[in-house]
Amino acid sequence: MRKMKDSGIEWIGEIPDNWYVRSIKYSFSIIAGSTPDSGNRDYWEGSIPWITPADYKTDDRTIEHGARYLTELGFFSCSTSLIPIGSVIFSKRAPIGTVAINTKELCTNQGCLGCIKKDELVNSTYFYYVFSIFTNIFELYGSGTTFKEISANVFSNIIMPYPSIAIQNRVVDYLDKKCKEMDSLMSDIQKQIEILEKYKKSVITEAVTKGLNPNVEMRDSGISYVGNIPADWKIHPLYYYFGERKNKNNLGKEENLLSLSYGKIIRKDITLNGGLLPESFTTYNIVEKDDIIIRPTDLQNDKRSLRTGLVKEHGIITSAYITLKRINQINVEYVHYLLHAFDVMKVFYNMGNGVRQGLNYSEFSRLQIFEPSIMEQDEIVYYLNKKCAEIDYILKDKQEQLKKLAEYKKSLIFEFVTGKKGV
Repeated sequence: MRKMKDSGIEWIGEIPDNWYVRSIKYSFSIIAGSTPDSGNRDYWEGSIPWITPADYKTDDRTIEHGARYLTELGFFSCSTSLIPIGSVIFSKRAPIGTVAINTKELCTNQGCLGCIKKDELVNSTYFYYVFSIFTNIFELYGSGTTFKEISANVFSNIIMPYPSIAIQNRVVDYLDKKCKEMDSLMSDIQKQIEILEKYKKSVITEAVTKGLNPNVEMRDSGISYVGNIPADWKIHPLYYYFGERKNKNNLGKEENLLSLSYGKIIRKDITLNGGLLPESFTTYNIVEKDDIIIRPTDLQNDKRSLRTGLVKEHGIITSAYITLKRINQINVEYVHYLLHAFDVMKVFYNMGNGVRQGLNYSEFSRLQIFEPSIMEQDEIVYYLNKKCAEIDYILKDKQEQLKKLAEYKKSLIFEFVTGKKGV
């Protein structure tokens, strides 16, 4: 059994007796990035890869090239350096600690630090693994009000485990093999999740636009993104069924704070200081059970978020959202499923106006929606509630598998890069 010693660093714990700890600056030269004038055409469309933290993520590990390219003039204007192949690229801004290894010479913006090994006693990939599991530690060293950032000087003085190059190489060989196996497994599970999510979307879209009877007579809806619908379904603008609820929390008495998150209306803690919560909620809208919430802002910048939600309880929500209240007989769950289908079909993105492509109730309410018989609406809702619950159950299990594998991978890396387990 190997002899261990206290590293003197709480978050590293014990290390083998023949290992050391030392500051990052003794293993790497740290290169800070920069950005030339983005409006100067002479600086761009060249051949020098230039990356930002948004161009890579830790799970991808390697960076092939940049999202943009500098000319030589642009490169010299930002007074940075080319980072050699095989260096570690570290994100110094939120999210602090994202790391990758470049496979081509490149330079970075000021949100990245290039870590160039100082000698042949350093295996950059070993330190890629070390950096990848200590994101929470790097976060503690970050500072700033608008967003957290860790300076090059602070980063370079953080202490890391440092074994011999022979041990570094053995650890890298072992972790490369094990992580490749786990990454392959996680990739398969992620593909299964994506297939299930697509299947769920197709089930919803088919039911709310075609009905449940495959033998029913169809007719052209006159709507290009829908095509045929059952012949007996009515079509009306949304304002025929829903008005806009505008009921401000003027006295500030309502405190059941609600939020739209991933297509669901959830409760938020009104007492939390973090996040983007305002000092007062008097401008928030009071909403009721069976209201439908639409997030109509930033249509051109965000094409991934789900923009509809069904309210299940009395509460308050930001007035930046549109709140729809039923004014005519219709099953609100059916309408919510229909609007969700339109959302994932990206129908809303062609409706917005203005710089931020936002929608107001007047614009949104002209959207054409379908009205099956009330009995058929109820049948569609019953079918979709049951079907989506089955799919969600499988999705939850797959996501839990992913979470456990990611946790196991992180713990495995930690055990080997700190010497608690040996190769």
